[in-house]
Amino acid sequence: MPKTPAKKQVLVLLGSPRKKGNSAALAAAIAEGAREAGARVEAIFLHGKKIAPCKSCYACQKRNSRRCAIDDDMQPIYAKLKRADAWVLASPVYWFNMSAQMKTLMDRLFALKAYQIDPRGKKAAIAMSFGDSDPFSSGCVNALRCFQDAFAYIGLPIAGMVYGSAGGAGEILANAELMQQARELGQRLLPPAQ
Repeated sequence: MPKTPAKKQVLVLLGSPRKKGNSAALAAAIAEGAREAGARVEAIFLHGKKIAPCKSCYACQKRNSRRCAIDDDMQPIYAKLKRADAWVLASPVYWFNMSAQMKTLMDRLFALKAYQIDPRGKKAAIAMSFGDSDPFSSGCVNALRCFQDAFAYIGLPIAGMVYGSAGGAGEILANAELMQQARELGQRLLPPAQ
């Protein structure tokens, strides 16, 4: 009897301090689409995690290094990043870029090599919300460009990006077209099971 292939895994990293915020709503729609496509989804709320900024010690870059020198809540996240077939990164725009919670995580991705995480076999999806009228004046474009540049550097393809304007927590849910785009992004995030 042939083995049933393991479900693909999607890791959602939520960079907002609001659990029911707008970027979290977009990420939830991506996750819903991924589940519909047969993936198993796990979400990590970064706010409240003890994740220190990179201290540029380069311990993770040394020959035969197997970890980051900082022992904090990022350690189990590295293991989840390694297991996941796709990463969803969601953040609001704070002061013309991604949130501090998300930027700290992004800086700590410098240690991926030490954990033998090869992002080239994975995909990413980006979800952003902003309070201004467009992605340029809000600074959203700065965050999107940061994700694009960082992920191009490490060889992680971006399957898609969804972003939109919203103020109060959950307000973005009223944008049915954008929520549908997020769900469709989740559905195409991973290749269909063979």
